Amino acid sequence: MQAHGDRAAAPQVSIILPVYNAELWLDECLESVLQQDFEGSMELSVFNDASKDKSMTIIEKWKVKLENSGVRVVIGGHDSPSPRGVGYSKNQAIAQSSGSYLCFLDSDDVMMPQRVRLQLEAAAQHPTSIVGCQVRRDPPNSTERYTRWINQLAPDQLLTQVFTSNGPTVIMPTWFCSRAWFSYVGPFDEGGQGEPEDLLFFYSHLRKGGGVIRVDQSLLLYRYHPNAATHSVLETTIWTHRVRFLEERALPHWATFTIWNAGRQGRRLYRSLTAGMQRKVVAFCDVDENKIRKGFYCHEDSQERPKPRVPILHFRAARPPFVICVKLDLTGGAFEDNLRSLHLQEGRDFLHFS
Repeated sequence: MQAHGDRAAAPQVSIILPVYNAELWLDECLESVLQQDFEGSMELSVFNDASKDKSMTIIEKWKVKLENSGVRVVIGGHDSPSPRGVGYSKNQAIAQSSGSYLCFLDSDDVMMPQRVRLQLEAAAQHPTSIVGCQVRRDPPNSTERYTRWINQLAPDQLLTQVFTSNGPTVIMPTWFCSRAWFSYVGPFDEGGQGEPEDLLFFYSHLRKGGGVIRVDQSLLLYRYHPNAATHSVLETTIWTHRVRFLEERALPHWATFTIWNAGRQGRRLYRSLTAGMQRKVVAFCDVDENKIRKGFYCHEDSQERPKPRVPILHFRAARPPFVICVKLDLTGGAFEDNLRSLHLQEGRDFLHFS
């Protein structure tokens, strides 16, 4: 990182770092800011969300090191009895920063030296996109399926798989975007603990026509540990947001559709749909002969009379488009073979909700 003589000029990039009780990770996190090979102007904007540990002491120590290396450091925060949440902290860190581009960083993660440089290059070419990157998980054997999904989605799947249970197709700690685009889409939801502020922002971003780009290099060490903020978000909260987004963005384009999975997840999706969308479901499909032999699924909780009875078909007898409620990588490749045999186009003929 080069030193810069003009301290009054706005930096090119602001690294946005919300902090809450992060003393275990902060030294390594802030060291990774110092080690960036980006030669333009950069600032670190830290917002301390009522930490009760030694986080602020560590931040003040690194402020001196970073500023001696030419990285402007802006520190804000509050010392209320309780934290206000990740969404609030990110919004505050952004408001007190001044860079033309925003690079999001979690206090328990570590950036590779080329991260800012490579993501800025991509963001400059795609000004209305969120730019992500591949990651390396720590510990390496934690969330293996999720990590594969993060790193191996094809470029077109960054948009076609936005309805899945995995959340944003580029994960929040890897986000990089222009300030102008963030201001157009944002701010983050400030509902506090338990609110998936990243997912809600991602959906707003897509509604406004934003793109999704990934730099296909591992630019972040992405830590998994019991105290991570993501663990405070209930699965039922995520589910509700996902179903509403599916109904808003995808299902209106289809006159009818089939739910691929007559088991628990498929039935749960059907029951979660509004009555109007339930009426578009012409069938469930499956490979399980026991389910197929049953012939239909009856929605016992429906207020309609007679109660809806949805046929259960073998997948080869069903017609697209399909909403797929199958965990693809848990079938040993059998599901993928079945899907490929139908010669469907992802996004048009089917989408993943698994």
